[in-house]
Amino acid sequence: MPRHRLPLFAALLAAGLLAGCNTTKEDPTAKWTPDRIYTEAKEELNGGGYDKAVPLFEKLEGRAAGTPLAQQAQIDKAYAQYKAGDKAQAIATLDRFIKLHPASPALDYALYLKGLVNFNENLGLFSWLSRQDLSERDQKAAKDSFEAFNELVNRFPDSRYAADSRQRMTYIVNSLAQYEVHVARYYYSRGAYVAAIARAQTAITEYEGVPAIKEALEILVNSYDKLGMNQLRDDAKRVLESTYPATAETTAQRRKSAPWWKFW
Repeated sequence: MPRHRLPLFAALLAAGLLAGCNTTKEDPTAKWTPDRIYTEAKEELNGGGYDKAVPLFEKLEGRAAGTPLAQQAQIDKAYAQYKAGDKAQAIATLDRFIKLHPASPALDYALYLKGLVNFNENLGLFSWLSRQDLSERDQKAAKDSFEAFNELVNRFPDSRYAADSRQRMTYIVNSLAQYEVHVARYYYSRGAYVAAIARAQTAITEYEGVPAIKEALEILVNSYDKLGMNQLRDDAKRVLESTYPATAETTAQRRKSAPWWKFW
């Protein structure tokens, strides 16, 4: 390179470096105290700014590491992720909290929130529009939700979240039983009577005493009848009639009325 071009090259290089420095984003929280970060994060959370609250809580976790405030930030971050619709990240945050802080006074809330995230994930945002109940969708989230609520009520029976957890557990058990009946009904409608019997029996043996059992027994009676298994049909019919005295409304009619599963 000719010597007379060196100053020009150096000037251009310096300008480029300065421009690069100017594009570097400054951290507005760099000089904030942990308390101020927490206050700002809570304001965003309470105002519905969940996407803005999450990174603030993450910064607080680092700045206040090893303190109760960092634990609180982690819990609040999980809630913000849940409300923002990032349920997978919310569960991951809660699992990390539960693992790292087994003696935390907020452990019952962490379990409750984990159950709630899975409960609402399974319930679905628009199920009330389609009248599709929880029993007609995949049941993994329901089972995960039940496990979290169950751990809460067993470990913290006097927790402020225990009563609601028990109610949701009842709903989930009803849902799981109804799911088996839903599948049994599907098989029966297509003439797969052996498969219908298997799913109806699963509901009866695993979820005793729930509302879905009546229809499970009805499916058993009808399926055995279709297969010409008269003795088993009559046995199932006796159990049905002794457990559920005859009423004017059939199971099919009940399904068309207000659904049993609308608790919330």
